Amino acid sequence: MRHGKYPFIVGFLFLPIVLYVGLVLWPYAQTFGYSLTNWSGASQEMDFVGLDNYTRLLDDEVFAGALWHNLLLLILLPIVTILIALFFAFMLNVGGRGGTGGVQGVKGAGFYKVVFFFPQVLSIAILAVLWGAVYRTDGSGLANGVLIKLGLVSANDPVQWLSDPDLVLWCVLAVLVWSGVGFYLVLFSAAMQGIPKDIYEAALLDGAKRGQTFFKITLPLLWETVQTAWVYLAIVAMDAFALVASITPGAYFGGGPDHHSELISTYLMRSFLRNGEAGYACAMGVVIFFFTLILTVVSLWATKRDKIEY
Repeated sequence: MRHGKYPFIVGFLFLPIVLYVGLVLWPYAQTFGYSLTNWSGASQEMDFVGLDNYTRLLDDEVFAGALWHNLLLLILLPIVTILIALFFAFMLNVGGRGGTGGVQGVKGAGFYKVVFFFPQVLSIAILAVLWGAVYRTDGSGLANGVLIKLGLVSANDPVQWLSDPDLVLWCVLAVLVWSGVGFYLVLFSAAMQGIPKDIYEAALLDGAKRGQTFFKITLPLLWETVQTAWVYLAIVAMDAFALVASITPGAYFGGGPDHHSELISTYLMRSFLRNGEAGYACAMGVVIFFFTLILTVVSLWATKRDKIEY
């Protein structure tokens, strides 16, 4: 094997590389090629139009709004989800104190982890049905029912959660956060369990408060895990098509009311399947690719820190 090392390595890498090129890189290249045409998606006929599709995107108000909505999700979803998951993970792992002065999680931590993780196992279809019932625009909806019981809204004038242009995107964000917190709680909990409890106990003996141990010990030692979670959540924010298409109003993949919950992916699918503008839709796909790539690189660079050993 020592004499035939390179043929051995090439033999193992050849098939995966061929599959990656054929199933990943080549479709991307095809998408870019189609974005330079007026292909309708329903025939093999197409004409080269150059950068006309990209020029059209610059003047498309619906696309600009969808891009802004994606940007809001890219900023808010990772921040909110990571903060909530970190807080609960900290409480479930080192939020309590044993009778002998040791550090441990709050009572019932194992049960809480299962409860928080439960939404992660639900499919998008179940999430759509569940949150459709929560956001129902009458007294039978959970959200309006609670507000009516508290006397904050009238039963004759309930909140139109998914039909209100000012609320619909925040409703989508709430579902994304609720369904994602459990996974990152478990992820952060697993990372915290690798931190020696002696560090926390020494800090507490020196008079450190819980908040200080979180910001001075937990967060620095979990920074690489947080960085990874940020990238994954950014991808989720760009790939919220299924949820938006399932719970928001609007013909053909949601996005309503009046495009106030429109994402690039929902606008792309509507252009491709309803409007027969496959070339234009491919141009949006290329924009999504570079937008996600740039944001991932920027996020990794902005959150880069020296590794802390313990």
